[in-house]
Amino acid sequence: MEGTDYFLVDISVSRDNLIVIEIDHDNGVSIDDCVALSRYIEENLDREKEDFELEVGSSGITSPFKNVRQYVKNLGNEVEMMLKNGIKLTGLLKTAGDSSATITVEKKIKSDDAKRRTTVAEDQTYSYDEIKYTKYLIRF
Repeated sequence: MEGTDYFLVDISVSRDNLIVIEIDHDNGVSIDDCVALSRYIEENLDREKEDFELEVGSSGITSPFKNVRQYVKNLGNEVEMMLKNGIKLTGLLKTAGDSSATITVEKKIKSDDAKRRTTVAEDQTYSYDEIKYTKYLIRF
């Protein structure tokens, strides 16, 4: 994937040598992309030394983000963020840095001189250590 716009999301190897690789791209991942990477890996591993099973796929649209690059990919999109303290937020993903992400949430507030509640946008920043998960929000 070096020299391409694809990025590694996750890799795992089980005790029985099942290798699962998850990749992503800013414009999505096709089945052909997964096949090409799978073939490349197959060519560079030796089944004679150790047998393995290989799965290469893209990160699912409803899967939680696993790295900062996925946050960056989803800037400006509506996301669901669950904090480790149990608070669930929905809003637009505004920024994503090395250690934190900012989400813009809408809150209804009642001012002293108004009879009705008004909606205001508020930016809230959380470190990745505070976030249990973040995922793309699909609305129908």
